Amino acid sequence: MVAWAEYKSQAKERGALALELYAAHSTPAMAPEDVKANLPDHLAYQALLERAGQLAFAGPMSDESGDHMQGVGLIIYRADSLEAARALAEGDPMHKSGARTFILRRWMINEGSFSLSVGLSTGSTTLA
Repeated sequence: MVAWAEYKSQAKERGALALELYAAHSTPAMAPEDVKANLPDHLAYQALLERAGQLAFAGPMSDESGDHMQGVGLIIYRADSLEAARALAEGDPMHKSGARTFILRRWMINEGSFSLSVGLSTGSTTLA
C-alpha cells in the first residue's frame, strides 16, 4: 500500500492536478422523521460552509439501480487537513444530532473537467 503523501507527490510529478478534497459519505442512522427534522438546520449549515468556501459539492445519491432515493448523501469539503474536514462534518447538525453518520475520506482529483456558462445579459449560469 502506498502512503497518501507519496502518491500525491507522484501525481503532481506526472502533471496531475492532485487537488485534495474531503468526501463524507453520509447515511441515515435514525428514522426518516428524525432526518427530516434536522434538514432545515443541515441545509443552513451547508449554505454557511458554501459561503465560506468550505463546501465544494453536496447532495443525495440514488440506490444502486439509480431509480430510488435511499437517503445516502455525499458531501465534499474544502479543508486544510483531514482533521479540519472532520470538524466540518462533525459540526453538521445532521451528524451532531445522530440522525445521520458519516465516513470521511481524502479525495484526490487528478483528471476531469466541468463547464460553466455565464449569460451576461440574463445573469444566468449553467454548470455542466
